[in-house]
Amino acid sequence: MTMDAFAALSDPVRRELLRQLAAGPARVVDMASAHPISRPAISKHLRALGSAGLVTADDVGRERHYRLDRAGLAPVSALLAELAQPAPAPPIAEQAFDGLELEVRRVGRDRRTAPTAHISTEHVTTEHIDEETA
Repeated sequence: MTMDAFAALSDPVRRELLRQLAAGPARVVDMASAHPISRPAISKHLRALGSAGLVTADDVGRERHYRLDRAGLAPVSALLAELAQPAPAPPIAEQAFDGLELEVRRVGRDRRTAPTAHISTEHVTTEHIDEETA
């Protein structure tokens, strides 16, 4: 049974084992000495990491030497790279363009039908009114 790389990385002991193996190959006995858990427990974690494709084991005499398999980190790296990219701008919905076109037409129609001579009442004096009525 294979394990997902993300599931394998969810355990802090497994993450620490990967940190140790990033420095170079190591035996179970050497890795177990750095943790407060037993060698069989370390072996179980290493099997889980192996089934996720994150470590490989080489038999050297009577010992197993584990090493980090960086290729197994590809799905994790891909996800992190994807998340690090800014999100693309959402596409503009076709309805937004329809609404914009309708508004442009309305404003154009309003401008064509509006009176051309517009006098602001703020600046009108009695002289202007007298000139217009005369």
